[in-house]
Amino acid sequence: MRSSKINIDALMLPPSSSIRDAIAVIDRGSAGICLVTEGNRLVGVLTDGDIRRALLKEGSLEASVAGIVRRDFLSLPTTASEAQALALMQRELIHQIPALDNSGNVVRLFLLEDLVRLPKLLNSVVVMAGGEGKRLRPLTDNNPKPMLHEAGKPLIEIMLEQCLDAGFENFYFAVNYLKEKIQSHFRDGSAWGAHIQYLEEDKPLGTAGALSLLMHRVKHPFLVVNGDVLSRVDLRHLLRFHAENKSMATLCVREHKTQIPYGIVRVHDAKVVGCEEKPILTHYINAGIYSFEPEVLDFVPKDVFFDMPQLLEALAEKGKLVNAFPVHEYWLDVGHPEMLHRARGDWE
Repeated sequence: MRSSKINIDALMLPPSSSIRDAIAVIDRGSAGICLVTEGNRLVGVLTDGDIRRALLKEGSLEASVAGIVRRDFLSLPTTASEAQALALMQRELIHQIPALDNSGNVVRLFLLEDLVRLPKLLNSVVVMAGGEGKRLRPLTDNNPKPMLHEAGKPLIEIMLEQCLDAGFENFYFAVNYLKEKIQSHFRDGSAWGAHIQYLEEDKPLGTAGALSLLMHRVKHPFLVVNGDVLSRVDLRHLLRFHAENKSMATLCVREHKTQIPYGIVRVHDAKVVGCEEKPILTHYINAGIYSFEPEVLDFVPKDVFFDMPQLLEALAEKGKLVNAFPVHEYWLDVGHPEMLHRARGDWE
């Protein structure tokens, strides 16, 4: 008998499907997995982490899942008990296991969250909320940017509630400009069921400098989120990806396309060797969401203006592993007036 908690059919895709199709299945199914099948027979699986790694390697949402599907997946027989499934998941550090009949057809999907109550996370979240928001003036003349309202509440409150829903409880708000507005609204966070402490900058310290105030306060991997970002990225998936890849730092990145408004001409010496009409360039941009090991704090100078690219470059120069985590979910940088207007349409 199939699990009543999820619709397994909705998680299935044929091998000819695209990565974009697989992303849609994972986002829609909320099980964190796509089942690649021929008929009902399971031929491979794709998890959220598999897809993000494939995006970095293949660089195309239209690539076929046949080239990236994991065929060496673990499975259980239909006679397996929930206790057996839980033991295997805990031993192999995985979150989903399909149960197959003798023909290899998917009969059930065991999910870790169905078998155990996921614990609250010990990991802290640092919200960078000290910027002046100059590009949003006059809206930020008397209000810090993270306190601008979307969907009837401040941006930073939306972010806080999303983190709480994901299981985070411990927060550090890095504040400077009009910090009293943020502190008087949230206080210690207890009204939200959160524990909030403040990293108070005496002067602007850049997008990473405030982390020096975090020294000796964290013992577990922690997240850093810019206060002007709205996203529906699964932060538990980010932490899991960070751990699975043994990263010192993980940077969320977002695909961004730019169309050149002119024809491009490639020239070698005086000879034209190629032409391309109004090409579209694709790059990964910094999404303003990070996961760090506590040791990263040793690379942040004290009381000095220090931006995040400087920190990431310092880690890479010392041979520390810095990985990218592609964000395919909703994401918006609300630092520009036009983006703020768009956010109001998306969230209200």
